[in-house]
Amino acid sequence: MRRLGNIVFLLSSNPGKYILDTRDEKAYICDMKAPRTLQEAIVYFSDPQRAFDYAVSLRWPDGKVHCPRCSSESNYAITSKTRKGTLRKLWLCRGCNKQFTLKVNTIFEDSPIGLDKWMTGFWMLVNCKNGVSSMELHRTLGITQKSAWFMMQRLRTALHNRSFGSTTKLGGPDTEVEADESFIDGLTKNMHKGRKLRLVQQGGIHGGKTIVQGILDRNLRQVRATVVPDVKRETLQNQILKNVKYGTKVYTDDAVAYEGGMNWRFVHDVINHSEAYVRGQVHTNGLENFWSLLKRGLRGTYVAVEPFHLFRYVDEQVFRYNNRKHADRTPMNDSDRFKLAMSQVAGRRLTYSELTGKDESPRHVPTGTGETQQVPF
Repeated sequence: MRRLGNIVFLLSSNPGKYILDTRDEKAYICDMKAPRTLQEAIVYFSDPQRAFDYAVSLRWPDGKVHCPRCSSESNYAITSKTRKGTLRKLWLCRGCNKQFTLKVNTIFEDSPIGLDKWMTGFWMLVNCKNGVSSMELHRTLGITQKSAWFMMQRLRTALHNRSFGSTTKLGGPDTEVEADESFIDGLTKNMHKGRKLRLVQQGGIHGGKTIVQGILDRNLRQVRATVVPDVKRETLQNQILKNVKYGTKVYTDDAVAYEGGMNWRFVHDVINHSEAYVRGQVHTNGLENFWSLLKRGLRGTYVAVEPFHLFRYVDEQVFRYNNRKHADRTPMNDSDRFKLAMSQVAGRRLTYSELTGKDESPRHVPTGTGETQQVPF
């Protein structure tokens, strides 16, 4: 017990569950297990060596460090000091005789921001149900809003589901799949009558809006969503053909785009929303749930999203939706979701010039080192 004026402090030497339960802070940090909450994650990754080891274990799970350029496993570690006196850990590849770090060929490449801030931001992005804005991350991590926005876009690149449109398809003869599309933009009832008139002239009340198509496998509880250019029959049905196995029960609304051709390959049934929203097992309420989560984040957290960046925000919401539970239907905690996201950071490089469209400018020529070279006029 310690007295300071009229205040009495009770100090315990018994180690507690959290860092604030004991005075033995250093010993606690050294003996910490993998983080389970945001508070534990901030403390855990505050140690640069621990954050480095954690990232290495996820990038190379087998423990064999290989070169991201030539894939050679013949290398040796080097430790050097930067101008600020901090240690810099890297490897020298014997195959291509080039140095590489943990960040090479990942979303972290060429970033001066430390792994402690990267991982804290990543933890918040994958576990906050409605997303995290760049302004909130800017205040939380103490970086500029521009850096926070660039960081978030790179993190969303790691969450992209590469299986959409690939050979891995959803469904099967005994499974049920929902297909639907959503129009992303401001609410029509809040628009000025002049803008409403322009939208009607562009193609109805949905004219000028960005279209997102989604496919939900009810058995796997997995969603695939992507931005599509239009709602024509060829566009929407081609996405279903690419992502759904033949013979699957496919439920859609009564949109004209789903008429004709669907019954040849699928067991297609339609629900007319002007009459009812559910008819037995025929409904699209599962996808309506996903659309509500997506729009809640876009309208409430991000407020305004440019159409050419929308697909990254869709990937973010798809990742959180698909990883609510494990394959055995047990709930997935924040730590498991974070580990899965961190295991996907390799091979997804995104530069600022590519993000902003400057890579298409003739005055920005890639040098091959992750930087761009200015071409004189």
